[in-house]
Amino acid sequence: MRFALAALLALLAAQANAAEIKVIGSPGLREVYTQLLPGFEKSTGHHVTTVWGGVNDVAKRVAEGEVADIVLLPAAQIDDLIRGGKLVASSRVNVAKSGVGVATRAGMKIDISSGDAVKRALLAAKSISYSTGPSGVHMIALIKQWGIEDQVKSKIVIAPPDTPVGIVLQRGQADIGFQQVSELINVKGINYLGPLPPDANEITEFSAALHAKAAAPAPATALIKYLSAPAAAATIRKTGMDPG
Repeated sequence: MRFALAALLALLAAQANAAEIKVIGSPGLREVYTQLLPGFEKSTGHHVTTVWGGVNDVAKRVAEGEVADIVLLPAAQIDDLIRGGKLVASSRVNVAKSGVGVATRAGMKIDISSGDAVKRALLAAKSISYSTGPSGVHMIALIKQWGIEDQVKSKIVIAPPDTPVGIVLQRGQADIGFQQVSELINVKGINYLGPLPPDANEITEFSAALHAKAAAPAPATALIKYLSAPAAAATIRKTGMDPG
């Protein structure tokens, strides 16, 4: 009876100190974050509400005044928002990094052993999909570098904001898709082939930072530390990313 009472009192104390944390972010970290978050909520009693959107959309919303406790975005966008006074510079942490992955619709396979092989696959494909995020920006630059813009421009299918490229492939709306590895690797009904070859890939860092107007700065800081702690490394690697 005494033990049960002590446990109840501890639970009530935890509930009394529980905070509501709001997070806004882009999908690059979604898989890692979704796997890690339940452990944080269980161990702290805090409740986290998360809103996802495309990289450009989230960065624009925060830049124009939207407030959250934590912002999750590629490092370049986080740094822009810090310079704009929207995020706290000292809170910035690189959580994970990822290369660009390649997938095809189910039943299809292409050679991705080299940049030249990927270039040939794009020329032969009927349709190609990428997002408006960093992976898409990289593919635009790569296609331009390869000098095949005119040959492939009519084949491009841009994934709608917050719609994974894997879903576009799953629906049969494109033959080949490119996005961060963590956003492709767990999509069912497609053929994930692996990352772009080293001579064609680009690594993107994904970061977290505290909003300058955070309503729950201490609990939010604890969440940032939880996401980037050494104990999170195994989960990060499981999703196809590397710790930041």
